Amino acid sequence: MAEVSGVLASARIGVIGGGSMGGSIARGLAQAGVMAPERVFVCDHNPGKLQALADAAGIQTRANADELLAADPTVVVLAVKPQVLGALLEQVADRLAGRLVVSIAAGVALSTLEGTLPGSRVVRVMPNLPVSVRSGASAVAGGSSATADDVELTRTLFSALGAAKVVREDQLDAEGAVVGCAPAFFALMVDTLTRAGIRAGLPAAAAREMVNVTMLGVAEMLKESGEHPRAYIERVTSPGGTTAAALYELEPLLAKGSYDAVDAALERTAELARS
Repeated sequence: MAEVSGVLASARIGVIGGGSMGGSIARGLAQAGVMAPERVFVCDHNPGKLQALADAAGIQTRANADELLAADPTVVVLAVKPQVLGALLEQVADRLAGRLVVSIAAGVALSTLEGTLPGSRVVRVMPNLPVSVRSGASAVAGGSSATADDVELTRTLFSALGAAKVVREDQLDAEGAVVGCAPAFFALMVDTLTRAGIRAGLPAAAAREMVNVTMLGVAEMLKESGEHPRAYIERVTSPGGTTAAALYELEPLLAKGSYDAVDAALERTAELARS
């Protein structure tokens, strides 16, 4: 973290939008210890969200984008829904000139952003919700006006919130459909396994806790060992055993469901881009 902290020590981060993702980014940065909370600014139309961020992390809050930009942030993160991004950019485009602007809006292309922000250096990022606990995953793609330093600063910023990788823009939508949606997929897996456990006779609270802990443990083991998931599965599965019988039923359903879910997310991303 020392290297990340050094790079970000003089930065001022402004996040426009304090909802689930914007608030998570701001909170994660403030609580990671890589930059002082007073150098993280957030604005949102909901005073309750702003108060919660200020109370939890000491973040600087502003009522609107005009007040946030008056604080002269080094990096401005656009964390509003794609449906309202266009109206926001029309309002603040002039004041974003000369700044590094990071958009996390799904389906809004760099060319569209740069067309609306001709004076800005633009980078797109697709993060996921665990950035709030500094265990998120983010994909970073720079626009034509962004420098190599801009892309690296953005990658470093989101690395403080978990893992961040630089990709081509044409890979961002796929990353969003897989990694961006994955927290919901994993939570759904926890929920369905918990309900299966309850159906089999386990107490609800105990089943949920044991499934949660198991998911965390598997993730840690795979991350630390670098082992391929298939090799891990083989270690857990005894020939002719209970896990083998369960996987025979689950794997084809989970594989088809995963492919269909990603395809549906990509289709929705394309719809948002057209709108």
